[in-house]
Amino acid sequence: MYTAKQMIVMRRDLHMRKGKIAAQAGHACVEAVLMALEREGRLGDVLTSGDYVSLRKTGKAPTALSEWFDKGVAKICVYVDSEEALLEIDRKAKEAGILSALICDAGMTEFHGQPTYTCLAFEPRFAQDVDPITGDLPLF
Repeated sequence: MYTAKQMIVMRRDLHMRKGKIAAQAGHACVEAVLMALEREGRLGDVLTSGDYVSLRKTGKAPTALSEWFDKGVAKICVYVDSEEALLEIDRKAKEAGILSALICDAGMTEFHGQPTYTCLAFEPRFAQDVDPITGDLPLF
């Protein structure tokens, strides 16, 4: 069972192509994990071995981030139907002390050259931290 998860919130109203959705979610996930690693001072603890990535054991108490790496890097993708709703989720996360990576696409391939907020991802956190913010959103 997963003890920590990374929430991804996509804007469904933009009707992005599948590849664009994947790219935007990827940008958000990577940025949020890097932010969390930096905050915990763990960027140097990332280990790559064969087909997986893990964190070096430190002897310190586990965090949501270390549990997430150890137990399956769970990602849950939900959606909202407006920029306003996406920005509200971002605001709530920040108020709760949760790192979030809000992605603004430059508009070069879609959105007619207009910078557009497409999605966000939270740092990996325990369910009790993120469910009050995203628990009522439908799965994407």
